[in-house]
Amino acid sequence: MTDMLRSTAADIAAALADGSVTSVEVTQQHLDRIGAVDGEIHAYLHVDAEGALATAADIDRRRGEGESLHGLAGVPIAVKDVLTTTGLPTTCGSKMLEGWIPPYDSTVVAKLKAAGLPILGKTNMDEFAMGSSTEHSAYGPTRNPWDTNRIPGGSGGGSAAAVAAFEAPLAIGTDTGGSIRQPGAVTGTVGVKPTYGGVSRYGLVAMASSLDQAGPVTRTVLDAALLHEVIGGHDPRDSTSLNLPVPPVVAAARRADVAGLRVGVVSELGGEGFQPGVRQRFEESIELLAKAGAEIVEVSCPSFVHALAAYYLVMPSEVSSNLAKFDAMRYGLRVMPEGIADPSAEQVMAASRDAGFGDEVKRRIILGTYALSSGYYDAYYGSAQKVRTLIARDFEAAFEQVDVLASPTSPAVAWPLGEKLDDPLAMYAQDIATIPANLAGVPGISLPIGLSEGLPVGMQFLAPAMADDRLYNAAAALERFVAERDGRPFAAQAPELEVAR
Repeated sequence: MTDMLRSTAADIAAALADGSVTSVEVTQQHLDRIGAVDGEIHAYLHVDAEGALATAADIDRRRGEGESLHGLAGVPIAVKDVLTTTGLPTTCGSKMLEGWIPPYDSTVVAKLKAAGLPILGKTNMDEFAMGSSTEHSAYGPTRNPWDTNRIPGGSGGGSAAAVAAFEAPLAIGTDTGGSIRQPGAVTGTVGVKPTYGGVSRYGLVAMASSLDQAGPVTRTVLDAALLHEVIGGHDPRDSTSLNLPVPPVVAAARRADVAGLRVGVVSELGGEGFQPGVRQRFEESIELLAKAGAEIVEVSCPSFVHALAAYYLVMPSEVSSNLAKFDAMRYGLRVMPEGIADPSAEQVMAASRDAGFGDEVKRRIILGTYALSSGYYDAYYGSAQKVRTLIARDFEAAFEQVDVLASPTSPAVAWPLGEKLDDPLAMYAQDIATIPANLAGVPGISLPIGLSEGLPVGMQFLAPAMADDRLYNAAAALERFVAERDGRPFAAQAPELEVAR
């Protein structure tokens, strides 16, 4: 049986189509890999071996009968545990939803099932997607496959680590302030935040409704484009879904031509606070683009310096509102307060929320509730929304000069577990380069561009809304240039885990 663990999703799909391997074989290989390494990595919160193999067997049967199938049919995938899945637990990394099994599929999951992708399981995450390291999961941290003493990024560290550790060829993440792209940067994977509204949020448990967006997590740009095509498109069940066709992302990834492309280097994203090794890899990548015929333009987006502050008012305010539904009355954890014989609904709610939410979630609920409170709304939340408008205007002005913007994805490589856990502000600052895209709703992609201190460094491209194809074209070209420079694809540099030998 051909070993497909380190193959790209595109190559697996081709092997399935020509009959050189079956979906059951590929799925079983990944389940075996999960069994071998996930005790160390902890990328998964729940593994559905029975369901994945059943889907794989069904795809093999249908393919054998000559049925026309989706190009990715039979390629296994992991799903972040913030998307509802019929029959499988959806915990959002929280004790509040421990054991909850949704009665419906999110639109993203429904599309994956319709396309025939076996779902290997649900991946670990910071509780309710709040964090940049996956250390805020109520079920324990995920570890970075490049160095298991370091974080895999967050909040979607589980999906990124699963792909980086070859426990899945594809995964779904969500990005509210960088939670697909930042984990991608520190684990050496490709992560895409589509245009806001380009992928349905129906069934995505909301953290901040105006910021959340599901997207692909893969090892190559082409794989991300193929997955983007599956999950993208209009959904009438999501009022923020854009009734527009999915941009031609696969064609763009295959084109991979930057000759004449105007690339804007954002001066506000890359100076103080960015590690020297990160800046060096970024500058080398810009040189590769220039040598290939891209026009490099320095661009200033002055309002970006206020993005972090604005985000940490807008996001907690929406968190405060969205998480109010976890009241112990209808579903989720219910804790009876001690020492009270006949507790009121408010007392049960208070005891349940105290037991069910972790420190980071409580911190953001408190901050958001304060920002929305009478007398402070205009000073905090209202002002943050005005800054958000200025950031959107900066993007509009920048895209009149250039086709795409570029910056390092994260200011630092993966840091040791526990290093920033007690310093929330230091943790928040890791999203300084990714947050502007979420505030403006524009798409972004992160791809690995090299190593610093032996750890992956990521670079992001940003494009105008619904111009996601520009991201894939630029990123696929740079991915090829980096592989030619290094003499091998970036994923081939990933270290073999000791536990897997």
